[in-house]
Amino acid sequence: MPATVDRVLLALVGLVLLAVGGAVLAVGLGAPAPSWWLHGGPHDTLLSAAERTRWRGEAWWWPTVIAALALLLLLALWWLSAVLHRRRLAEVLVDTGDGAGALLRGRALEGVLSGEASRLDGVAQAHVRLTGRSEAPEARARLLLEPHAEPVTVLDDLSSRALAHARDSAALRALPAEVRLTAAKHKSERVS
Repeated sequence: MPATVDRVLLALVGLVLLAVGGAVLAVGLGAPAPSWWLHGGPHDTLLSAAERTRWRGEAWWWPTVIAALALLLLLALWWLSAVLHRRRLAEVLVDTGDGAGALLRGRALEGVLSGEASRLDGVAQAHVRLTGRSEAPEARARLLLEPHAEPVTVLDDLSSRALAHARDSAALRALPAEVRLTAAKHKSERVS
Protein backbone atom coordinates (compact mmCIF):
# COMPACT_ATOMS: atom_id res chain seq x y z
CA MET A 1 0.00 0.00 0.00
CA PRO A 2 2.66 2.65 0.85
CA ALA A 3 4.50 1.88 -2.40
CA THR A 4 1.28 2.50 -4.35
CA VAL A 5 0.72 5.81 -2.55
CA ASP A 6 4.31 6.85 -3.32
CA ARG A 7 3.90 6.00 -6.99
CA VAL A 8 0.59 7.86 -7.27
CA LEU A 9 1.98 10.96 -5.52
CA LEU A 10 5.11 10.93 -7.68
CA ALA A 11 3.00 10.55 -10.83
CA LEU A 12 0.70 13.45 -9.85
CA VAL A 13 3.59 15.74 -8.94
CA GLY A 14 5.35 14.79 -12.17
CA LEU A 15 2.27 15.47 -14.29
CA VAL A 16 1.67 18.87 -12.68
CA LEU A 17 5.30 19.89 -13.11
CA LEU A 18 5.32 18.64 -16.71
CA ALA A 19 2.11 20.52 -17.56
CA VAL A 20 3.23 23.79 -15.97
CA GLY A 21 6.72 23.55 -17.41
CA GLY A 22 5.38 22.72 -20.87
CA ALA A 23 2.94 25.62 -20.74
CA VAL A 24 5.63 28.09 -19.66
CA LEU A 25 7.92 26.81 -22.40
CA ALA A 26 5.17 27.09 -25.03
CA VAL A 27 4.31 30.68 -24.02
CA GLY A 28 8.01 31.55 -23.86
CA LEU A 29 8.49 30.28 -27.40
CA GLY A 30 5.67 32.49 -28.66
CA ALA A 31 2.54 30.35 -28.44
CA PRO A 32 -0.60 32.34 -27.65
CA ALA A 33 -1.39 32.35 -23.93
CA PRO A 34 -4.92 31.51 -22.77
CA SER A 35 -6.95 34.23 -21.04
CA TRP A 36 -6.55 32.63 -17.57
CA TRP A 37 -2.76 32.27 -17.91
CA LEU A 38 -0.51 34.21 -15.52
CA HIS A 39 1.82 35.44 -18.24
CA GLY A 40 0.94 37.68 -21.14
CA GLY A 41 3.95 36.91 -23.32
CA PRO A 42 7.49 35.62 -23.49
CA HIS A 43 9.00 38.65 -21.66
CA ASP A 44 6.46 38.76 -18.84
CA THR A 45 7.68 37.99 -15.31
CA LEU A 46 6.10 35.62 -12.84
CA LEU A 47 5.86 38.28 -10.13
CA SER A 48 6.04 42.03 -10.65
CA ALA A 49 8.43 44.17 -8.58
CA ALA A 50 5.51 45.39 -6.43
CA GLU A 51 4.33 41.83 -5.77
CA ARG A 52 7.87 40.67 -4.89
CA THR A 53 8.48 43.48 -2.39
CA ARG A 54 4.96 43.79 -0.98
CA TRP A 55 5.58 41.95 2.34
CA ARG A 56 9.32 42.52 2.65
CA GLY A 57 8.96 45.23 5.30
CA GLU A 58 6.73 43.16 7.59
CA ALA A 59 8.41 41.56 10.62
CA TRP A 60 6.66 38.20 10.15
CA TRP A 61 7.54 37.78 6.46
CA TRP A 62 11.08 36.36 6.50
CA PRO A 63 10.57 34.01 9.47
CA THR A 64 7.45 32.66 7.75
CA VAL A 65 9.26 32.14 4.45
CA ILE A 66 12.21 30.43 6.17
CA ALA A 67 9.90 28.22 8.29
CA ALA A 68 7.85 27.19 5.24
CA LEU A 69 10.97 26.33 3.24
CA ALA A 70 12.45 24.42 6.19
CA LEU A 71 9.20 22.48 6.57
CA LEU A 72 9.21 21.62 2.86
CA LEU A 73 12.82 20.48 3.10
CA LEU A 74 12.08 18.28 6.14
CA LEU A 75 9.04 16.74 4.43
CA ALA A 76 11.08 16.02 1.30
CA LEU A 77 13.87 14.41 3.34
CA TRP A 78 11.36 12.36 5.34
CA TRP A 79 9.71 11.16 2.14
CA LEU A 80 13.08 10.29 0.59
CA SER A 81 14.16 8.30 3.64
CA ALA A 82 10.80 6.48 3.71
CA VAL A 83 11.14 5.55 0.05
CA LEU A 84 14.75 4.40 0.35
CA HIS A 85 14.30 2.52 3.63
CA ARG A 86 13.64 -1.16 3.07
CA ARG A 87 11.30 -2.35 5.72
CA ARG A 88 12.43 -5.24 7.86
CA LEU A 89 9.97 -8.11 8.04
CA ALA A 90 8.62 -8.43 11.59
CA GLU A 91 6.88 -11.81 11.23
CA VAL A 92 6.79 -14.74 8.82
CA LEU A 93 3.55 -16.66 8.36
CA VAL A 94 4.21 -20.40 8.74
CA ASP A 95 1.71 -22.81 7.22
CA THR A 96 1.02 -25.41 9.91
CA GLY A 97 -1.16 -27.54 7.67
CA ASP A 98 -4.32 -27.09 9.73
CA GLY A 99 -5.36 -23.88 8.01
CA ALA A 100 -4.67 -21.68 11.04
CA GLY A 101 -0.97 -20.94 10.53
CA ALA A 102 1.59 -19.65 13.00
CA LEU A 103 3.75 -16.55 13.17
CA LEU A 104 7.54 -16.77 13.34
CA ARG A 105 9.50 -13.70 14.38
CA GLY A 106 11.45 -12.32 11.45
CA ARG A 107 14.51 -11.55 13.56
CA ALA A 108 14.64 -15.15 14.78
CA LEU A 109 14.72 -16.45 11.22
CA GLU A 110 17.28 -13.78 10.29
CA GLY A 111 19.49 -14.90 13.18
CA VAL A 112 19.29 -18.55 12.19
CA LEU A 113 20.03 -17.75 8.55
CA SER A 114 22.96 -15.51 9.50
CA GLY A 115 24.38 -18.13 11.85
CA GLU A 116 24.10 -20.95 9.35
CA ALA A 117 25.51 -18.81 6.53
CA SER A 118 28.50 -17.72 8.65
CA ARG A 119 29.34 -21.40 9.32
CA LEU A 120 29.67 -22.14 5.59
CA ASP A 121 33.18 -22.85 4.33
CA GLY A 122 34.76 -19.66 3.03
CA VAL A 123 32.42 -17.24 4.80
CA ALA A 124 34.06 -14.98 7.39
CA GLN A 125 30.91 -13.07 8.29
CA ALA A 126 27.24 -13.13 7.27
CA HIS A 127 24.34 -10.75 7.76
CA VAL A 128 20.83 -11.63 6.57
CA ARG A 129 17.78 -9.40 6.53
CA LEU A 130 14.22 -10.38 5.63
CA THR A 131 11.98 -8.10 3.59
CA GLY A 132 8.78 -8.55 1.63
CA ARG A 133 5.43 -9.79 2.91
CA SER A 134 4.85 -12.19 5.80
CA GLU A 135 3.47 -14.87 3.46
CA ALA A 136 6.21 -14.33 0.83
CA PRO A 137 9.43 -13.23 2.51
CA GLU A 138 12.62 -12.36 0.66
CA ALA A 139 16.15 -12.60 2.04
CA ARG A 140 18.91 -10.06 1.54
CA ALA A 141 22.28 -11.45 2.52
CA ARG A 142 25.69 -9.82 2.77
CA LEU A 143 28.55 -12.28 2.97
CA LEU A 144 32.17 -11.43 3.72
CA LEU A 145 34.28 -14.06 1.98
CA GLU A 146 37.62 -15.35 3.17
CA PRO A 147 40.56 -15.13 0.73
CA HIS A 148 40.41 -18.82 -0.24
CA ALA A 149 36.63 -18.88 -0.87
CA GLU A 150 35.17 -19.55 -4.29
CA PRO A 151 32.04 -17.43 -4.79
CA VAL A 152 30.24 -20.08 -6.86
CA THR A 153 30.74 -22.72 -4.16
CA VAL A 154 29.63 -20.33 -1.42
CA LEU A 155 26.46 -19.41 -3.34
CA ASP A 156 25.66 -23.07 -4.00
CA ASP A 157 26.18 -23.93 -0.33
CA LEU A 158 24.08 -20.97 0.78
CA SER A 159 21.15 -21.90 -1.46
CA SER A 160 21.32 -25.67 -0.85
CA ARG A 161 21.91 -25.49 2.90
CA ALA A 162 20.98 -22.29 4.76
CA LEU A 163 18.20 -21.03 2.49
CA ALA A 164 16.80 -24.53 1.91
CA HIS A 165 16.70 -25.22 5.67
CA ALA A 166 14.94 -21.92 6.35
CA ARG A 167 12.47 -22.47 3.52
CA ASP A 168 11.68 -26.02 4.67
CA SER A 169 11.44 -25.20 8.39
CA ALA A 170 9.08 -22.27 7.78
CA ALA A 171 7.08 -24.26 5.18
CA LEU A 172 7.59 -21.58 2.54
CA ARG A 173 7.00 -22.25 -1.14
CA ALA A 174 10.02 -20.14 -2.05
CA LEU A 175 12.59 -17.96 -0.36
CA PRO A 176 14.18 -15.73 -3.00
CA ALA A 177 17.45 -14.18 -1.97
CA GLU A 178 19.64 -11.30 -3.06
CA VAL A 179 23.23 -12.01 -2.04
CA ARG A 180 26.05 -9.47 -1.97
CA LEU A 181 29.53 -10.89 -1.77
CA THR A 182 32.57 -8.95 -0.61
CA ALA A 183 36.09 -10.23 -0.16
CA ALA A 184 37.90 -9.87 3.15
CA LYS A 185 41.08 -7.83 2.97
CA HIS A 186 44.23 -9.85 3.51
CA LYS A 187 47.95 -9.36 3.32
CA SER A 188 49.74 -10.19 0.15
CA GLU A 189 51.46 -13.54 0.16
CA ARG A 190 55.04 -13.86 -0.93
CA VAL A 191 55.63 -16.34 -3.71
CA SER A 192 59.00 -18.02 -3.85
